[in-house]
Amino acid sequence: MSSQIDHLLNETRRFAPSDAFAESAVGRAELYQRAADDREGFWAEQARELHWHTPFTEVLDWSTPPFAKWFADGELNVAYNCLDRHVEAGNGDRVALLWEGEPGDSRRVTYAELTDEVKRVANVLEGLGVGEGDRVAIYLPMIPEAVAAMLAVARIGAIHSVVFGGFSADSLRARIDDAGAKVVITADGGYRKGKVSALKPAVDAALSDRGAGEQETVEHVLVVRRGENTVDWTDGRDIWWHEAVPAASVDHEAKPFPAENPLFILYTSGTTGKPKGILHTSGGYLTQTAFTNRVVHDLHPETDVYWCTADIGWITGHSYVTYGPLANGATQVLYEGTPDSPHPARWWELVEKYGVTILYTAPTAIRSFMKIGRTAVQKFDLSSIRLLGSVGEPINPEAWMWYREVIGGDAAPIVDTWWQTETGAIMISALPGVTETKPGSAQVPLPGIGVDVVDEAGEHVGNGNGGLLVLTEPWPSMLRGIWGDPERFVETYWEKFRDQGYYFAGDGARLDEDGDVWLLGRVDDVMNVSGHRLSTAEIESALVAHEATAEAAVVGASDETTGQAVVAFVILKESFLKAHSPEGLAAQLRSWVAEQIGPIARPRDIYIVGELPKTRSGKIMRRLLRDVAEGREVGDTTTLADTAVMSVISAQVR
Repeated sequence: MSSQIDHLLNETRRFAPSDAFAESAVGRAELYQRAADDREGFWAEQARELHWHTPFTEVLDWSTPPFAKWFADGELNVAYNCLDRHVEAGNGDRVALLWEGEPGDSRRVTYAELTDEVKRVANVLEGLGVGEGDRVAIYLPMIPEAVAAMLAVARIGAIHSVVFGGFSADSLRARIDDAGAKVVITADGGYRKGKVSALKPAVDAALSDRGAGEQETVEHVLVVRRGENTVDWTDGRDIWWHEAVPAASVDHEAKPFPAENPLFILYTSGTTGKPKGILHTSGGYLTQTAFTNRVVHDLHPETDVYWCTADIGWITGHSYVTYGPLANGATQVLYEGTPDSPHPARWWELVEKYGVTILYTAPTAIRSFMKIGRTAVQKFDLSSIRLLGSVGEPINPEAWMWYREVIGGDAAPIVDTWWQTETGAIMISALPGVTETKPGSAQVPLPGIGVDVVDEAGEHVGNGNGGLLVLTEPWPSMLRGIWGDPERFVETYWEKFRDQGYYFAGDGARLDEDGDVWLLGRVDDVMNVSGHRLSTAEIESALVAHEATAEAAVVGASDETTGQAVVAFVILKESFLKAHSPEGLAAQLRSWVAEQIGPIARPRDIYIVGELPKTRSGKIMRRLLRDVAEGREVGDTTTLADTAVMSVISAQVR
């Protein structure tokens, strides 16, 4: 990577954990040495924290790379590990889910209640002919039934494919067809931004009008009544959850399945052409998600109230809403709606209401709250928070500091985590009781994880240099392939560094002088301006460092003179919009970037906008902004949390 990233690495602020936090922390410094001394033995120790119906004797089979097998001769049941064993240990009355609906309705679901619900749903699914290896598509809002559905599918050894509830009928259809789903679990609708967003009509559309040669695999649709909106009904196919599930038996045995039994397929967002279904299996995935949730989030299940704000339609919702926290016996908040409904500080109201102690969210959400200012936040008591986490994209230092000072009371440690749908669990992060944290840096690979930053030839770049982020050793929660396409799996992730046996993450990174990792975003988010390679992350960070900027997104647009030009879309803080003209602030920001990085990085255009196009998980869809910057028709917007945003941006840019 280019030397222009140096301005990020000049960050000198450091935050050591307090003595009190370090003394009680789950993650200890000795974990690193134990993993270094015997990596496979270390992961075997973590796996034995789970309940195994048949104990494993073999830890890792890497005889046919890149196809790994972890704990392959062991047998377990994922749902039993997340539910039954806690009830049997006497914790059935512990609250598993503190659910809040967007309109303000709420439910407290104990481990005993969730276990009974999952058993009933498992019996319903088996009654519909679903068995080991069958696929079930789940298309639900953030309601307790979504978690129950995932665990019920896992309980019977079937494979779930959760599809984000904001996806279109066409996107849903592509995923149903690729997985060959036998049953779809959906709802009439769910609440979003103050009104009911219908879901079942998209399912009906996805299952209709089959062309010649197209096979219909779906036999039944199980429908949760949530929105009370009117829906069409297909007799014989459609079944109401509220009629079938309560009537089912609560007796259901959690049978053991091999550790390599497939657990779920999750289709990566933003793909074009054939959907890319990432396949994860059971034993290794649950081992690493439970371990990382415990040590990275410093989870004390007896006392903590944990809240990961991710939707279950994304990998973060799989690993750190459903599987990791429930395997650890945690009490967690589950929220149906958006952060700004019915008011801009809804999240902080919920933190106060439930006494949230651990909050795990995306930098995009943090920057959105920065935009509205700290006054709205300070109306609520956030003193219960003792740990903050960041996930989804690199977090710029200014957002990191705002998060710590305003949300964390200038005391809560921040864990900035790097991982992917493909990795299944956190790979790089501070350990909050051990690491002296640096604003903006993910920092260190976790114990038992092999990470390097290399050049195009696969050679280590050394401290102070940038390159490509790779994983050098197999890890328990790694993807086992792309559903139905092993060749694509090898080509996509392993071909670039086949000789070294490295997994290429697709991200750029840099090692600072201490050897800590700074993520620079996707390699394809690097611009080539007059022969100079510039990262969108570095320019965005420079923009957000300006006192007027709340949030920024940068793209490279074609330019006849320079090849590519820097184009920025900036959201300003409300206080500055009142006192300055957008044109004047745009000129200031162009000069600011040139001062912070260099004249080569000065944006050709800066557009002042009110919103940015984001998915429900908070990721900015830069390809849509690139369409606007280059004057093209805007592409598919169905994955956006608010599909109207691009029309507004296009109008503001003209």
